[in-house]
Amino acid sequence: MEKIKMTTPLVEMDGDEMTRIIWKMIKDILINPYVDLKTEYYDLGLEYRNETNDKVTFDSAYATKKYGVAVKCATITPNADRVKEYNLKEMWKSPNGTIRAILDGTVFRAPIIVKGITPYIPTWTKPITIARHAYGDVYKNTEMQVPEGSKCEIVCTDKNGNEIRQTIHEFDGSAGIIQGLHNVDKSIMSFARCCFNYALDTKQDIWFATKDTISKKYDHRFKDIFNEIFEAEYKEKFDNAGIEYFYTLIDDAVARVVRSEGGYIWACKNYDGDVMSDMVATAYGSLAMMTSVLVSPDGTYEYEAAHGTVQRHYYKHLKGEETSTNSVATLFAWTGALRKRGELDGLSDLCAFADKLENATIQTIEDGIMTGDLYLLSSLETKKKVNTEEFLLAVNDRLKVML
Repeated sequence: MEKIKMTTPLVEMDGDEMTRIIWKMIKDILINPYVDLKTEYYDLGLEYRNETNDKVTFDSAYATKKYGVAVKCATITPNADRVKEYNLKEMWKSPNGTIRAILDGTVFRAPIIVKGITPYIPTWTKPITIARHAYGDVYKNTEMQVPEGSKCEIVCTDKNGNEIRQTIHEFDGSAGIIQGLHNVDKSIMSFARCCFNYALDTKQDIWFATKDTISKKYDHRFKDIFNEIFEAEYKEKFDNAGIEYFYTLIDDAVARVVRSEGGYIWACKNYDGDVMSDMVATAYGSLAMMTSVLVSPDGTYEYEAAHGTVQRHYYKHLKGEETSTNSVATLFAWTGALRKRGELDGLSDLCAFADKLENATIQTIEDGIMTGDLYLLSSLETKKKVNTEEFLLAVNDRLKVML
């Protein structure tokens, strides 16, 4: 068949470890044979981030703002062990945190549902979409170790030079630690509007939760902004659509979610969304079966897998051992980006290709061919565990028939 043409490039952000290996396999087996792929390539592998003093991460984010659609491979956020392992100049910050801060968007994560994989919580018969605020909080924090005898304060100096001080803690009798978090009204407003718009687009109820009873300034500000925007801009639209906006405390939300059947959007602050999206993904079956897209208020989209770089499998791969790594979330990052590029550029054949590739992937699993993580979870009577490459080749067999 003639390759499907693209008119505008995607921003392609390569990554680390096993997901970097899978990234190339997906392109070689399932995309390049069928699509005349146009990308603006950025290597976000840890070695090149270190070589460029992390400039490549910033460049990739600005390119995403320029072209409107990006697809990102999983990347390492280095800790002390990684600094030694890769001989890094410094402990570079999370690439996702940097990109999200620049794009100022909301991350929407939803499970990929397939027959034979029953959620650990049996009441969950519909997908739960996690909407994660993608700016600030612990991901843009400032922190330090504090020696015994220190007094730590928050100091705010306004534009006229006036200072407001509040004591954090006096460290008498023990050393300790502190961190400073921030957020901005503009980003919280964008978060709220992205969530409400996504709820209207998908015709789903939306829940939002913080801990405003304890955090009476920080978390309460989130609650107030959501409520103000909903009442002023969205209440009538929600009533007409027959959907609901619901606010509660984060601990109450967790209890409600566990008892629910799913089928709604759960909006969370940045850290809550990081944790809860992994919990929801695992409860539905596998982190590798969770889609993730960052949506900015200006209509910029960045697609990625919700999981990490699969370090353990990568070390096996380096030893020449066989791996059975689930590539579905990474594959759906590519299909999501291709579909959105097709939608924005009016390329119906590119959109159709993305749909067929997703269908071929799901059909492969439902036919009983799957990687080891799903093999352990699947209730199908006839199933076969295959390695990383064999799974992608099996997807390609079904894709050829669909095309």
